[in-house]
Amino acid sequence: MDRAAKKELVTTLNGVFKDTNVVVIAHYSGLNVSQMQMLRKQMKQAGAAVKVAKNRLAKIALEGTDAAVVVPLLKGPTLIAYSGDPVAAPKVAADFAKAHEKFVILGGAMGKTALDANGVKALASLPSLDELRAKIVGLIQAPATKIAQLVNAPAATSGSSKPGLTPSIARGNRPAMSASIF
Repeated sequence: MDRAAKKELVTTLNGVFKDTNVVVIAHYSGLNVSQMQMLRKQMKQAGAAVKVAKNRLAKIALEGTDAAVVVPLLKGPTLIAYSGDPVAAPKVAADFAKAHEKFVILGGAMGKTALDANGVKALASLPSLDELRAKIVGLIQAPATKIAQLVNAPAATSGSSKPGLTPSIARGNRPAMSASIF
């Protein structure tokens, strides 16, 4: 890699670290090419990305960013996973680590907050942004659906326009009176 390419990589990584909400650092030693391709594919599907860069270049790119707290983790064969969604990269990384014992999560950062491996796994257990949006939409729609059901229920069951009356009373038929009222 020549000097210009290194400078371009540092600039690109610096932009990535400034724009992302979460960064996950992991060791990938022992993974084969197909496993790395599978990880990249899963990250891409979740809206995240994986980058393998020289630690020295990654440290230079981290300078001046919120994610600079991960610099001490950059030792050995590390990869950097990142995403705009605070849950996407940690979730894919944690799931991949469960399936592949050679993939070891070292830690990460969410904004200026440093995360250890357990912090990344805790973040992965949270619902994603899309799941939260779906729950909110469901909560908003639920009361409207219940109101519509309540408004339509008396008309549907009785067949009359007078709520609370049985169909025979609504037509004017009175119930038979018993002989002894008192």
